[in-house]
Amino acid sequence: MDLVRHSFHHQLLLFSLISLSYVSGTQFSLPRLGALRRTIRNKLDIESISSLPKDFKTFFYSQTLDHFNYKPESFTSFQQRYVINSKYWGGANTSSPILVYFGAEESLDYDLSGIGFLTDNAPRFKALLVYIEHRFYGKSIPCGSREAALRNASIRGYFTSAQAIADYAAIILHIKKTFFAKNSPVIVIGGSYGGMLAAWFRLKYPHVALGALASSAPILYFDELAPHVGYYAIVTKDFKETSESCYETIRKSWDEIDKVASKSNGLSILSMKFKTCENLKRSFDLKDFLDSIYSEVAQYDHPPSYPLNIICRGIDGDPKGTDILGRIFAGVVAYMGNNSCYDMNEFNRPNDETYIGWRWQTCSEMVMPIGHENNDSMFPPSPFNLNKFIRKCKSLFGVRPQPHWVTTYYGGHDLKLILHRFASNIIFSNGLRDPYSSGGVLENISDSVVAVYTVNGSHCLDILPEKKSDPVWLIKQRKTEVGIIESWISKYYTDLIMFRDRTRVKGDGGHIFHRGKEKKLQK
Repeated sequence: MDLVRHSFHHQLLLFSLISLSYVSGTQFSLPRLGALRRTIRNKLDIESISSLPKDFKTFFYSQTLDHFNYKPESFTSFQQRYVINSKYWGGANTSSPILVYFGAEESLDYDLSGIGFLTDNAPRFKALLVYIEHRFYGKSIPCGSREAALRNASIRGYFTSAQAIADYAAIILHIKKTFFAKNSPVIVIGGSYGGMLAAWFRLKYPHVALGALASSAPILYFDELAPHVGYYAIVTKDFKETSESCYETIRKSWDEIDKVASKSNGLSILSMKFKTCENLKRSFDLKDFLDSIYSEVAQYDHPPSYPLNIICRGIDGDPKGTDILGRIFAGVVAYMGNNSCYDMNEFNRPNDETYIGWRWQTCSEMVMPIGHENNDSMFPPSPFNLNKFIRKCKSLFGVRPQPHWVTTYYGGHDLKLILHRFASNIIFSNGLRDPYSSGGVLENISDSVVAVYTVNGSHCLDILPEKKSDPVWLIKQRKTEVGIIESWISKYYTDLIMFRDRTRVKGDGGHIFHRGKEKKLQK
């Protein structure tokens, strides 16, 4: 009976998500965040990532559901997954550092295989490596199942970024205690949404983390801090720089889709032309599918394959005389492969854990106002409409999004002044071909809150595994980041020795130290 009830509620949630997608009108899907490209995640063999190398050990921590209240239900616990690799660790006696990767809006399994910065640099730092899964993703689900948790209005209220970074703090302190690593400095690392969490963690928990590497973290894409059109302006720029003819073909294709769709059998024609797995019910689904492809190839235009080049070669390389939509389809095939059919829900699967979880997060606090506008954009007009967005979220979850909360809780307005005054030891790394860099920190804030970017870089490229084919500019970016982290750790060791010496001062004369000078308290 419980199984039947669970299945019914699961189907009800999926139906609600599907319905919401269908009634959303001409509001295009928000571009996905994530350190790893969707197609890379799909190619990872689930069996291979579930059977970890011997150096990786999986643990579960009894995590508190609510870190900020003292109600009886606040003390409910759930099992949160984290993974440790101690192969290269120098040990607690040497105060060797701990590198902590913050899992984000997906299962931790993908990060263990797809993120390389920690394992690539562990021998250099003699570091203990820790990977922590974000609550409500992967195997770290309160209430047993994700569907049950998101269906329960009381439980899903604990699905917030603030609760997530409090989780990370609790687990890091637990690990330091378990490994007798009181004096081991902690560097937290994250990419995309996880990069935002890493930066915010350093601001909120400076006593836990010595520093943070925030890769491709669009912390300014909130509350009107970055232009709504910033993301798609960079997508357009990337395509235009790659191929003017490819850009022009895409720009003209939207009207062509509308023209064909207006015919009596237009949707059938489009369905056949693009080999859709199911007959199109509206042309917008095809447009949204294509929008997602163009966004993905620009965002994750990684070397050496450079997927944006692949899709443009497909569009530009079709035989002379091929119509506009024929060339667009050739680009789809070039990028996604010659499949028997193409699923228009490929980028927005209602049963995908990232889709479900991130939909809640954007409907609560992570409101990123991304939209299209005319100008020279290769996309049709579709400005972000906050009122429509609020109605969508209320219809699905019964909550009103809080578009100002992120800047209220973490800061954002006058960021350079604020971070200059009270922040330290944060690297904001970006690649300027990444559309999300339009919401990133691209200028140094202070000597220790720094921006490290590359002109040709893409989303989270710097924290992916090193390859022999890596271009020189990427190698230099990573070397710069490692050098900055080494300077933080070196200064920490100097401070550690200095303060240890101070504690050895004998006597009860009430001595204190201020800026290197000894002063005596008045008795």
